[in-house]
Amino acid sequence: MTGIAGQKSALSWVVNITVLALVVLWLIPTIGLLVSSFRDRDAISASAWWTAPLSVEQNFRVRAPAAETRAIDGGFETAIGGYEITGNIADLIAAETGQTGPVTITAFGATARAPVAAQPGEVLPLSRDRTLSITADGDYRFFAPAEITRDPSLYFAMEIPPSFDLDNYREILRSDGMDIAFINTLTVTIPATVIPILIAAFAAYALAWMDFRGRGVLIAVVVGLLVVPLQLALVPMLSFHNTIGIGQSFLGIWLAHTGFGLPLAIYLLRNYMVGLPRDIIESARVDGATDFQVFTKIILPLSFPALASFAIFQFLWVWNDLLVAKVFLPASSESWVMTVKIADDLLGSRGGDWGILAAAAFTSIAVPLLVFFTLQRYLVRGLLAGSVK
Repeated sequence: MTGIAGQKSALSWVVNITVLALVVLWLIPTIGLLVSSFRDRDAISASAWWTAPLSVEQNFRVRAPAAETRAIDGGFETAIGGYEITGNIADLIAAETGQTGPVTITAFGATARAPVAAQPGEVLPLSRDRTLSITADGDYRFFAPAEITRDPSLYFAMEIPPSFDLDNYREILRSDGMDIAFINTLTVTIPATVIPILIAAFAAYALAWMDFRGRGVLIAVVVGLLVVPLQLALVPMLSFHNTIGIGQSFLGIWLAHTGFGLPLAIYLLRNYMVGLPRDIIESARVDGATDFQVFTKIILPLSFPALASFAIFQFLWVWNDLLVAKVFLPASSESWVMTVKIADDLLGSRGGDWGILAAAAFTSIAVPLLVFFTLQRYLVRGLLAGSVK
């Protein structure tokens, strides 16, 4: 039987499974981004993030130094002797890249077309009676019957153990000017969050509780502005700012973010305020309270969940904004916010450096996460504003 008080509906399982699926779908790319932020560029290119805890196999090429050629009287390859180069792959890697440590060779070769033609320990025959042998621990021997005048190329596959470090975060945090970019971001974000809240609170109260001609038209205009792309207003607004003398300045970007955020703020706050108990407001007016006193003493304290909800959205949007900051702030590095600093300075032409991108993403969301978790208890109440009475 269904519909009995105290008994769960069969649809509750569907809701729970749907919520769980959405959470998993949201967490998977976030975890992948977090794992990638601790890996270097080569590791990210070589393997997927979910294989990061496992050893991966990568192909490499190094050159054996011909200057170390040693003449031999005879050997396994030929009885008339020849020339050989011996050494260890780890020493060649350290000389070329500066990376030290033991190596584990899984296959090797002598040409780019066949980089893994032989197994460790085998003797690989080459052209002109030359041979190459590489052991699993990296010891190599290149033999030629004639004198070796050029550095021969050694191709091999090597197991790379999992490696995680903080190099990406160090590069971001130690970058010159990052502290100034952080302060600039706060300078832009805090006023651009507070100003639209103040203006929208007054407008929402007027649209919710004050009777005047054209109120319905204004509400319709506010709803219509929600669907207008901000990209359409960038050039006209910048031209207007340049005309009045505030173009590409902090004041200009504050007003730009205020204009872009006001429609949502007014809509959200008005829906919440219109659902507040009418008896409280009418009783205050009977006692002689003015509209301003009703607004400051009653409406604002009761509307804090809606105010906090919009503050979260506005703060996150302004903090993570790149487009508006590129348009309305000066191009000099002294005025860069964090998004512009990361995009123009740290990345530059290295747009494919996913390790830097991932670390930059987690570095830039630290403050928004703090704001979100501080105010998230008010988020649902604010979003449900006006849905029931």
